[in-house]
Amino acid sequence: MCNKGRIEAGRVRLDAEQDPAGEIEGMFISSVTDRGPVPALVKTLAFNEARLRVISENIANYDTPGYKAKRLDANAFQRALRRALVERGDDPRKPLVIPETDQLSTGPDGMLRARPAEQPVENVLFHDGTNVSIERQMADLAETNMVHEQATSLLQSKYNGLRKAIRGRL
Repeated sequence: MCNKGRIEAGRVRLDAEQDPAGEIEGMFISSVTDRGPVPALVKTLAFNEARLRVISENIANYDTPGYKAKRLDANAFQRALRRALVERGDDPRKPLVIPETDQLSTGPDGMLRARPAEQPVENVLFHDGTNVSIERQMADLAETNMVHEQATSLLQSKYNGLRKAIRGRL
């Protein structure tokens, strides 16, 4: 009997040819990786990646006449993530789905989708028609970097614990 498996959207999907014991094994892996903080940390990292792309685009277009800065609201993401965690509860069979907002949604593949909004003018619209404040972009970059480092550290710690458990070490 062939014993093949595929990883799909963070879950182990088993081929129809696989034996029932292998199916239980696949369910075990999903139940370990889809519980606790892992799905929320993965969504946080995906949001941070999207936010870093938006910030870098804003910085790259700092001196482009007429360019309007874009933004992804970190507070709105945190509220949506909190709602998703409450709705999911502790059921590992339910995917962590970020509720749709103006800027965020979860695609059919389970991936986080981000749609940046045009950043409102804070105080100054520069003479060339741009509203990019390099100071604001640097502050957003620092904030995003701190959240990214924390989420990465927590996820690494979780996976290190799983690795030790699999190897039988304490």
